[in-house]
Amino acid sequence: MPNNTKITTFSHLLVWVVLFSMPYVLSYGQEQEIDRVIAHFWIPLVFYAIIFYLNYFFLIDRFFFTKKTLLFVIINLGIIVLFLLLREQLENSFFQDIARKAAKDKDGAGPPLKMFIYVQSLSYLAPLLFSIAIKTTQQWVRTEAERKEAAHFKLQSELQHLHYQLQPHFFFNSLNNIYSLVDVSPDQAKTSIHSLSKLMRYMLYETNMELVPLSKEVDFMKKYIELMKLRVSDKTKVTYNFPTENTDIQIAPLLFISLIENAFKHGVSATKESLIDINLTCKGKTVMFTVVNDNLPKAMDDKSGSGIGLQNLEKRLKLLYANKFKFEKLTKDGRFSVHLEIETA
Repeated sequence: MPNNTKITTFSHLLVWVVLFSMPYVLSYGQEQEIDRVIAHFWIPLVFYAIIFYLNYFFLIDRFFFTKKTLLFVIINLGIIVLFLLLREQLENSFFQDIARKAAKDKDGAGPPLKMFIYVQSLSYLAPLLFSIAIKTTQQWVRTEAERKEAAHFKLQSELQHLHYQLQPHFFFNSLNNIYSLVDVSPDQAKTSIHSLSKLMRYMLYETNMELVPLSKEVDFMKKYIELMKLRVSDKTKVTYNFPTENTDIQIAPLLFISLIENAFKHGVSATKESLIDINLTCKGKTVMFTVVNDNLPKAMDDKSGSGIGLQNLEKRLKLLYANKFKFEKLTKDGRFSVHLEIETA
């Protein structure tokens, strides 16, 4: 902020120095009468500066931006008339030779009085309009910055809300899985609880950042799949393929877990063979994730899972990767597939 103020002050000073030196710059090599320069250039410039800064620092904010337009116009017209009269008085009092010469010009080939007053009035409108233009632009920039800040805050709040939704949803589904193992296989239930604690530690302490390394997400998904495999029968075959090499790709956390949850919820049968196939590949900075499973919809009274997973995912994708993702769902020949592509750069 201090640097911006210094730059603005320097810019204003530079502009006025250039304007005050214009008579000598435009007539380089020619002799100038100092009285004429003062009367015809410097005094009007002082009046222009007063009009500009009076509006810039006070009148525009006080009257123009508060919709008191009529009062704003009346005040500025009064100032312009005052400066026209004051300039005439100064010329008659301190620059008599120039005033007499100007009077001769008016009697001779000079412009009519009405035209002269009209041109002078227009010249005083220039700094007024310029100050309005600058202040309006500044207000627009400030309003746009505030709008973007508000939109960013809303985005972060909504993402945080979706993140908080996902954590209990994930925890609830995992506990359901472990509960089903308690009576059947207590040892597996213990192992599952230990695995779940690792997964929850990741969710609670490492996913609060906007982006995480893709390798950490892959490790998280592998642990989750192994946890889910404990509760399915031998009739369910689960295959997965993830990149083995580390990449420098950073991605929003917990985007793929809902798709894996959905596959285990709707793609597993207790009585007949079923297959879940999970694949994640990378091409440059684009991540492609595909899940294919049998289409075995749950009954309406089945309460396993809250049903918010895919809805949550689509909302997060729109907020985080607008116009940078492709999400496709397809049901064909008794198989359900989802394909997600995300451009991370």
